[in-house]
Amino acid sequence: MSKPRRITRRNALKLGVAATALPLVHIRTAGAAGKLTFAMWDHWVPAGNDAMRKVAAVWAEKNKVDVEIDFLTTTGNKIDVSMSAEAMAGTGHDAYAFGMWTVQQWAEKLEPVDDIMKALIDKYGPTIEGVEYLAKAKGHWMAVPTGSGSSPLASCARISMLKQYAGIDVQAMYPAHEGKPSDAAAWTYDTFLRAAEACHKAGYGFALGMGQTTDSVQTWGAIFGAFGADLVDGEGKITVDSDSVRHVLEYAKKLVPFLPADSVSYDDASNNRALISGKSALIWNPPSAWAVAKRDAPAVAADCWTFPNPMGPKGRLVPHRPYFWGVWKFAQNKTAAKELIHYLMERPQVETLCTAVVGYDIPPFKSMANFPVWADVEPPKGTVFNYPVRPWHDAKYYITGSAAPPDIAVQMWSRGTIPTMVAKLFSGQSIEQSIAWAKEELEGFVR
Repeated sequence: MSKPRRITRRNALKLGVAATALPLVHIRTAGAAGKLTFAMWDHWVPAGNDAMRKVAAVWAEKNKVDVEIDFLTTTGNKIDVSMSAEAMAGTGHDAYAFGMWTVQQWAEKLEPVDDIMKALIDKYGPTIEGVEYLAKAKGHWMAVPTGSGSSPLASCARISMLKQYAGIDVQAMYPAHEGKPSDAAAWTYDTFLRAAEACHKAGYGFALGMGQTTDSVQTWGAIFGAFGADLVDGEGKITVDSDSVRHVLEYAKKLVPFLPADSVSYDDASNNRALISGKSALIWNPPSAWAVAKRDAPAVAADCWTFPNPMGPKGRLVPHRPYFWGVWKFAQNKTAAKELIHYLMERPQVETLCTAVVGYDIPPFKSMANFPVWADVEPPKGTVFNYPVRPWHDAKYYITGSAAPPDIAVQMWSRGTIPTMVAKLFSGQSIEQSIAWAKEELEGFVR
């Protein structure tokens, strides 16, 4: 087992930059016994914040605690700037919403939550893949994984286009009811390549980006992972110059000619726009693109189906970006903070919050992948039934770079190392040139 590593603060945002937050939400109770402040992510689905207020208010009233929730926007990294300021000053909210890498970054400033996680795991069973890697430091849970804001990039395809141009019936492959692994056995990266070529020739390419943004990092990270193409191993040894990396780059070289010409400059909304405008047959995304299409392009939304990503030599991997809730060591009301987090992560509350955001949030426990919301959402009926990984999908959630220690993986993520390797092939460079560039880049990360 590799020795745990801690992310240093060398890349932390400067304390002097102030965060602009949304107004505090005060949940006051009669005869309040103590006060609790909680900084949460400002949910992109407007109903998410309202649902959180109501659920927290129930707990606040029952426990006679004066709860203040501050919904912080991710725009301009405001939530991370505020987080950094509080961690370095040693004062601020009692509990905080952490992004996927920030738990590791501030682990020494957080109160262990092993007690909460033991109680939740004892009741609900194992967590989904990846959350333990991100939330544990030196053997201890330093934050509780939450569904709020957590969203994988599943395949979202136009039903009619894949059927007409690629001969693939996605609804038969992934029906809106319990299926069998054999139903989707043919959904492999070889099939994906043939479908991408067919749809490209018809004028409706697969909109996969090769930029340095989150979606591109997750997309190509999961493809590399599905081929077993790890750039760095668990000991921090650089492994980019390997047969498995060459194998995935050979595959990428075949695929990129069928991707949009502007893929290298994609931001995280480019694929959404491609789908909503009717120009793309498939993207990898949460149901946010479908939800906007439902409002702005109903005919497109009614022709969308969400399902797991293709199978590679090392498995069917669904790229995921989970969120967490933690309690600062300097919190003034640690007991209340822990109790509220525990309450929010119990199944009834998780389901209420997930339903409010139309199934966008993915709970961190495998046993919670069966909420009715995913079967009820439409059009078409069942369009996001296969958005959460189900037991029969033969799939796993995947964190880009997770074969490496977190302090190295976060640098590969932030620098967009993997999609940049692919972009170099797109620009005409060779596989050897791509590997040589990555090796030099990685050497700077592991020093």
